[in-house]
Amino acid sequence: MRRRDGFVLIAGLTALAASAAITSGALAAEKVTWNISIWGNPRALTAGLEAVRDYAAEKSGGNLEIKIAYGETLSPAKENIDAVKIGVVEGAQFCSSYGPGKTPIWTVLDLPFLPTPNTAATIAVHEAFYKNESALEELARWNAMPFMTPASPRYELMGVGPAPKEISDWKGMRVRAVGGQGEAMRRLGAVPTNVTAPEIYTGLERGMFEAAAFPFSYAFASFKLDEISKWYTINMNLGVLGCHFIIGRAAWTDLPDEYRQILTEAKAVAYEVHEKTFADADKENIPAFDARGLTRITYTPEQVDHLHEVAGRPVWDAWVADMEAKGLPGRAVLDYVIEAGRAAGG
Repeated sequence: MRRRDGFVLIAGLTALAASAAITSGALAAEKVTWNISIWGNPRALTAGLEAVRDYAAEKSGGNLEIKIAYGETLSPAKENIDAVKIGVVEGAQFCSSYGPGKTPIWTVLDLPFLPTPNTAATIAVHEAFYKNESALEELARWNAMPFMTPASPRYELMGVGPAPKEISDWKGMRVRAVGGQGEAMRRLGAVPTNVTAPEIYTGLERGMFEAAAFPFSYAFASFKLDEISKWYTINMNLGVLGCHFIIGRAAWTDLPDEYRQILTEAKAVAYEVHEKTFADADKENIPAFDARGLTRITYTPEQVDHLHEVAGRPVWDAWVADMEAKGLPGRAVLDYVIEAGRAAGG
């Protein structure tokens, strides 16, 4: 009888210990390590992913380890989606505009002047898009699925040479602007070029182009463009680039249920970090740009309306026509995104 009571006592203590371990985050699941390929150094755009990494480590008791490989050490920026497809990495930073032929439907999020005026609206629109059937089917062909948006701030331009204070000043200017933003600049008379983020500083410094569209303001500072530039725009609001953190479908499927739950919870934490990080970056960077003597360009409401008329709606219509010529549901997808933006207050 004493032996049986001891067995019951030990079993009870074991159950309590297991319960306590789960409550404290020390889950009894297997050790899992994920490698995520991104470009550039740790910066505001990566703060959310880093928050996911830290949250996963805490809640799993260190058993779910996310290793972030910066600086294209695991895969070139333009080939990250390929690396996910073949399983070289479990996840990656992915921009549809870096290889528009790979995921054409996803380039809708690159269109200029979409209703994403702030970080919260961008998060809402991108999260809605992650549920769109056409978007999911297209990414599935790369054995991938969307995980989270970096919630990039609106794109502005920074550059060298004379400041383009008039809309007509963009005519003939060589500009790093990709996707739909590049087409918008083309309609303003500029000459767009498509280079990846790590190539921008060198291109601007060597005169390959005079201006670069980049997320305001953190990216200008993170990539040190303000050190070689003479001016920047502050209210052009060209749009956002459709860059995302994607993960391999097999990697997600193979995760224990509790780890999938942890990563799902981590997204909310990451988005809070994004909003605060970008707001803090503006508070620091804008005064720093001005202190460097950069000319701040603020367009009038009339100039902004002209931008939308000349370089916004026509680009949307051209994108729809191009998609539908390929047999893709361009109009339906664009309407879906615009409605999501309006629902988010954009």
